[in-house]
Amino acid sequence: MPTIETKNILSTGVGRRKSASAFVQIVSGKGEIIINQQPGIEYFHFNSQALSICKTALEIFNSENSYNIIIGVSGGGLTGQIQAIRLAVANAVSKLDSTKRVKLRTLGLLSRDTRVKERKKYGLKKARKAPQFSKR
Repeated sequence: MPTIETKNILSTGVGRRKSASAFVQIVSGKGEIIINQQPGIEYFHFNSQALSICKTALEIFNSENSYNIIIGVSGGGLTGQIQAIRLAVANAVSKLDSTKRVKLRTLGLLSRDTRVKERKKYGLKKARKAPQFSKR
């Protein structure tokens, strides 16, 4: 279990997508990512593309090797969690240095995608799918 000193937290951010929510803490370090007390590559089942999506806000400013990222994520599936983490990291980076906020905003990294699954209604099979209608 990896341990990173969390006393010197530089910035925090929160991100949400569908039913996933992520809380990110940025600490000075060497570029390690810890997700729910596991190394990031292990959490995403050795999917390096998922990790690069999570670090896009830092990669834009070439600072992915200067900060460690500590992430707590819950809910949803892996795709929703990845997008929630990406938003949370972008929020934390914009709080870290307010001059970076403009570039992150123009690239669309600070926009929350509010689409969620529509709830199932009674009398229907799914949210909008109705049972087959027989006229006779």
